[in-house]
Amino acid sequence: MGSYKDKVVVVTGAGGGLGKAHAIEFAKRGAKVVVNDLGGAGDGTGKSNMADVVVEEIRAMGGEAIANKASVSDKEGARSIIDDAVNAYGTIDVLVNNAGILRDKSFKNMDMSDWDVVQNVHLNGTAYVTKAAWKLMWEKSYGRILFTSSSSGIFGNFGQANYGAAKMGMLGFMNVLAIEGLSKNIRVNTLAPAAETRLIGTIPGVEVNPDNPDPMRHPRLVSPAVLLLCDDDAPTNKTIHAGNGQFYTSATFINQALQFGADVTYEELLQKKEALLDMSNIEEMNGLIRLKIREQQANDNN
Repeated sequence: MGSYKDKVVVVTGAGGGLGKAHAIEFAKRGAKVVVNDLGGAGDGTGKSNMADVVVEEIRAMGGEAIANKASVSDKEGARSIIDDAVNAYGTIDVLVNNAGILRDKSFKNMDMSDWDVVQNVHLNGTAYVTKAAWKLMWEKSYGRILFTSSSSGIFGNFGQANYGAAKMGMLGFMNVLAIEGLSKNIRVNTLAPAAETRLIGTIPGVEVNPDNPDPMRHPRLVSPAVLLLCDDDAPTNKTIHAGNGQFYTSATFINQALQFGADVTYEELLQKKEALLDMSNIEEMNGLIRLKIREQQANDNN
């Protein structure tokens, strides 16, 4: 059963697609799962009993699960997800922030109400649920938190300014919480998945069959990365891309800094433009690396 036996795992947006696949894989390994899903359509409208269906499926295979049908974008609803976990199972060990919607349109044609609702579900919703779980994890000195990003944010994708901005925000959120949770054994990572889901079907011109996805685009092919990023020996401050049978890591890199004096001018910088933009000599940089550099500098000065 590995490290998930009797772990309490919350998966948001687990009524179908990726979230359902994640929830089932945790349950197979003995975890007690809170299946959250409002049950709305891919654009966030409506509601249904999708979460109940997944719970029934988990119980039928001998697993343990309960349903929560609150919206992550509502602060009280987000709190209820974690409250239900604690009331049913006494704690929370793992939080997988997966809930999301799509409202695609080029930025020129996008109504800003579609910007707001996507930010509220993805970025604010992730923050609300994470905030509700954070204190509990802090007090018990254990927690595994996963954010769900996307290549649309990390690399960019036409027609997804709202979605891409929210998804890139996950990396900034991760970078900070990985530092803040370090001393309390709270590890925070990010997933960038690729799969055939009903959300993809909301993109104009894209046809999918979420009930019978292409075997190589099935959501379950993403779940191994989720379990890796949430287990006892999980890393922290990492972004893993998963889907189509492939897994890889992306990171932020910087080149060698150009050194100028206090009177640097635009003209001087312009003369060094090629060197400034040259990425042939780079190194990885993230919050934890910066923290180690500062600690080393402090030790060197003592």
